[in-house]
Amino acid sequence: MKRILIVDDEQDICEILQFNLENAGYLVESSNSAEQALKQLVDKTKAYDLLILDVMMGGMSGYQLARKIGTEMDSKLPIVFLTAKSTENDLLTGFSLGGDDYIAKPFSIQEVLARIKAIFRRSESNMPPRQDELLQSEGLILNPKAKTASLDGEILTLTKKEFQILDMLMKASDSYFTREQILDRIWGDESFVLERTVDVHIARLRKKLGTRGEHLQSRPGFGYCWLS
Repeated sequence: MKRILIVDDEQDICEILQFNLENAGYLVESSNSAEQALKQLVDKTKAYDLLILDVMMGGMSGYQLARKIGTEMDSKLPIVFLTAKSTENDLLTGFSLGGDDYIAKPFSIQEVLARIKAIFRRSESNMPPRQDELLQSEGLILNPKAKTASLDGEILTLTKKEFQILDMLMKASDSYFTREQILDRIWGDESFVLERTVDVHIARLRKKLGTRGEHLQSRPGFGYCWLS
């Protein structure tokens, strides 16, 4: 679950936002001052995924807190500025300090939820793949999301079909697939594709994989598999 920190010196706003964000499935904490929020952010036992930050507060302003987060803490924490000020200069200041979005008061809860979802989608699309999202075997690494392959750190040039076959077999390692199953999964409704086509692609893959090509096993009557 995503953890969000709300920072606003108006308690009513904190309560409204916290109630609605928690109902939307987020873990939410709040703070009524930038100074208090800074202590919460420094606490390494808590990792926040998003900061909703009011600009105009007594004491340290939201802009000052954002500057500290970006410079002193060297953090890439996404920030949504929340403020009654919405001039062009205010927007530019917020974005220059690392702000990801700017919501003007009074606001709609639905708008806030939509903007938060958009920020999380953008941040997740830019994240490097987790180790458990990669397919790996003795120096061979497939990234299904980016559709890339590497062998011992070197980029492996595969055709789309070659990549799809390797991806299919590695995801179900030690399981055999017949030529017909591979054709159906990879080529689908493409016409005039012979079962021999699978053999040709497997042979090319083995050649490109070098010694690692021995993992691409064939068994008469069963088909092909990737032996882990």
